[in-house]
Amino acid sequence: MGCLGAVWVQVNKVGPYNNPQETYNYYYLPFCKPAGAQKATHKWGGLGEVLEGNQLIDSQIEVKFRTDMPKREICTQTVDTGSAQQFIDAVQRHYWYEFFADDLPIWGFVGPPPEQTKGDSNVYIYTHKSLDIAYNGNRIIQINLTSESPQPIVSGTALTFTYSVQWKPSTILFARRFERYLDYNFFEHQIHWFSIFNSFMMVMFLTGLVSMILMRTLRRDYARYTRGDDDDLESLERDMSEESGWKLVHGDVFRPAAYLELLSAVIGTGVQLALLVLSVILITIAGTLFVERGTIVTVFIICYALTSFVGGYVSGGYYARNDGKTWILTMVMTANLFPATCFAIAFVLNTIAIFYQSLAAVPFGSIVVVILIWVFISFPLCLFGTIVGRNWNGLPDNPCRVKRIPSPIPDKRWYLRPWVISMVGGLLPFGSIFIEMYFIFTSFWNYKVYYVYGFMLLVFLILLIVTTCVTVVGTYFLLNAENYHWHWTAFGAGASTSLYVFLYSVHYFFMKTKMTGFFQTAFYFGYTLMFCLGLSTMCGAVGYLGSAAFVKRIYRNIKCD
Repeated sequence: MGCLGAVWVQVNKVGPYNNPQETYNYYYLPFCKPAGAQKATHKWGGLGEVLEGNQLIDSQIEVKFRTDMPKREICTQTVDTGSAQQFIDAVQRHYWYEFFADDLPIWGFVGPPPEQTKGDSNVYIYTHKSLDIAYNGNRIIQINLTSESPQPIVSGTALTFTYSVQWKPSTILFARRFERYLDYNFFEHQIHWFSIFNSFMMVMFLTGLVSMILMRTLRRDYARYTRGDDDDLESLERDMSEESGWKLVHGDVFRPAAYLELLSAVIGTGVQLALLVLSVILITIAGTLFVERGTIVTVFIICYALTSFVGGYVSGGYYARNDGKTWILTMVMTANLFPATCFAIAFVLNTIAIFYQSLAAVPFGSIVVVILIWVFISFPLCLFGTIVGRNWNGLPDNPCRVKRIPSPIPDKRWYLRPWVISMVGGLLPFGSIFIEMYFIFTSFWNYKVYYVYGFMLLVFLILLIVTTCVTVVGTYFLLNAENYHWHWTAFGAGASTSLYVFLYSVHYFFMKTKMTGFFQTAFYFGYTLMFCLGLSTMCGAVGYLGSAAFVKRIYRNIKCD
């Protein structure tokens, strides 16, 4: 950029401050529009930038690098009755707007909040924008916008919109210019560190509990169950009469689960989502992707498509090991179940956004691009992964044979029923991520930039470990109750974590935000529902795989007929 080079200032969006997703084109309000037909321009960020609802348009603000500009006029317009009412409604609803200059966001309010003008019957709009720009060498470092000159909004009056620019040198390096947008005091608060420590202690407790089950309880059971022929007949008869618990269901425990196609699909999808989240976190840590508009969304979509091979591989192998016959149906369900559900929710939200003429509405071209990525990348990779999984990982490896006739399941106390174990199973995993959920929700719904992906990585790993341990313990209790229907119970114990997350989101909506209106409410709970569906599938799959490994391990050392 030369010393007298032009700095392109672009307007992006405008909307109520309390409703982050309710955004509109900047010229949705009757501001002076640029001369001629100016089309929205999109810089790198591509698909993700559009999906996030960015639409950059020339602002008519002329800025030259390192050239101070005194007060200059943008335009003068006469406000008619309709325009005046639009401006009044915007100011009363705390409308804010977003500009971009040199890829740096700039924020300002349309007018002073009504709380500042109590006792005054007029509603005011800011008519002057003062830009203070800091530079280091030939690079822009900071841009501050100050809104000034509030004028009353009265129908029939003329409003003159102006701006001024002042430059000043800075010693901040260009590579660190984005740090001013990061809230260190919020994200690196002591409570954040305490939550990590608390979750780590929970992991130690649960792993110790699982170890105790494996090393003490099971060892004692093995000793009784595998007692040698040298024992006297009376002792053997006494032990057999007292025999109960998980050992008695060894002929049924490896019986294929009900709805095997669906279980295979959600397990494969869950493993794919776990790998997806891990990949995005690591890529973001390595590349600080939060700096660029829409980059994280783009990376998320591409990584989901590429990890479809893993989803197909896991689901296809699992289905083959359980002697499934309709593998094509399983593959189609694996490839479609999660994206189709999210697409259905997004379709409803997009219809609402189109009705409201909001920037949150995804253009048809972007929808086509997402569908093409799924058709030509995600689906073929899922098909290929299914074929590979069936051939490389499809041989049964159960340590015990399955009996022809299923054994009866005795009645047990209410707390040993599968649905109770599933519901209780999600409490501890939710407790391990509870604090992090607050930080993630606040960054997404309250205009904070989430940057502590190292914290997120630790919490993610802790979540996987806690989910695995909890489902293993739940599965052990269920098998001890001589209930061999452990497959969906293990999946549900992990998946129920998302139920508590959704309940927390309801609490967060009413207690921590000031969101209002049908539009924002629909988007809040629609996005949250998609997040919880992904979380339930991922945690359920992780919990199931942990329980499956546990079940094979404990039955490997007993005498099976």
